Amino acid sequence: MEKRVVITGLGAITPIGKNVKETWKGIENKKCGVDNISLFDTTNFKTKLAAEVKEYNPLDYFEQKQAKRLDRCSQFAIIAAREAVNDSGISKENTNYDKVGIFVSSGIGGLTTIQEQCEINYIKGNNRVSPMFIPMSIANMPAGNIAIEFGFKGESMSIVTACASSTHAIGEAYKTIKQGYEDVIIAGGTEASICSSGMAGFENMKALSNSTDKNRASMPFDKERNGFVMGEGAGVVVLEELEHAKKRGAKIYAEIIGFGATTDAYHITSPCPDGECGAKAMIRAIQDAKIEPKDVDYINAHGTSTHLNDLTETMAIKTAFGDESKKVMVSSTKGNVGHLLGAAGGVEAVFCIKAIENQVVPPTINYKEKDEECDLDIVPNELRKAKLNVVMSNSLGFGGHNGCIIMKKF
Repeated sequence: MEKRVVITGLGAITPIGKNVKETWKGIENKKCGVDNISLFDTTNFKTKLAAEVKEYNPLDYFEQKQAKRLDRCSQFAIIAAREAVNDSGISKENTNYDKVGIFVSSGIGGLTTIQEQCEINYIKGNNRVSPMFIPMSIANMPAGNIAIEFGFKGESMSIVTACASSTHAIGEAYKTIKQGYEDVIIAGGTEASICSSGMAGFENMKALSNSTDKNRASMPFDKERNGFVMGEGAGVVVLEELEHAKKRGAKIYAEIIGFGATTDAYHITSPCPDGECGAKAMIRAIQDAKIEPKDVDYINAHGTSTHLNDLTETMAIKTAFGDESKKVMVSSTKGNVGHLLGAAGGVEAVFCIKAIENQVVPPTINYKEKDEECDLDIVPNELRKAKLNVVMSNSLGFGGHNGCIIMKKF
């Protein structure tokens, strides 16, 4: 018999807060985490803005030796996981750590470390490259480091599907618990790619906004949108088999009831123009959840603020929801936190769960100019009180990877 899967812990570190409480308060206060880049010199760049984690000092969280051996993306992952695990209350006394998995993803991994060590190799020679170069940079290390931190010995993996990575991580974790393979899985994503090489790659691809006005840079669904704004941070949730959670008296935030994933098989960076496969991922999630499109109250859209993404996602929602697309509330929280790439789905899952808990829809901030082609109810600029029972979160990644999870009020 298939198990039911619930969420019992939340953790986050984002451009608008060092934890879930601060971050959610930032959403409620319509805070924009986009600002001038401080992590590297942007003199030769057109891109001047990003959504950095503000006033971050690794030594507030780690001993100096440990901090030096962890790339920024692993640091963020551990910080978010600590909060989520602490929030969940799982311990050796109430949980078998052999049945706790870690599905924590990163779209790129330790890009800052890769850049730094390649520069050392070029300038100083190969014998000066750090022995920690590979263990710090590979994309599975956030998951591996979380396992080491807590002693969790269940299945551990890092699913790399670009900007859909952490939605796929949460979806696959849900499936794994549903089938009875694990009792608990720490799931989500982390990213820290705001460095000159990462910015150059995205800038030369013409994917980034070159706005210098922080309130008119990440503006999903706005007619004047001109590219995404790079964000960083981590979002982690604790997924747990329902009876296991009840047995130990856990607080249950929500239930995960559906997951759908598809591939565009179209282009390495552009989404399929008609949004057909994004729609199919949503339809698969709805079918898995055994609900109807009319049952979905709110969609946290991928909504990156690029012209193509927001247009094709609008078309995908219309295809998947039909006439119900006129009624369902849709918003993108990337105006607040930028695009966290592989961590986006993890952070947005946290936002969806907080939306259910507080019965409010996060607004699409920085929105001014209506785009007739993006004619959904995008909840512009103001938080909206609403009855939320079922909430969907979409992620669409380079390579054509589409992921969709559905959560329900418990």
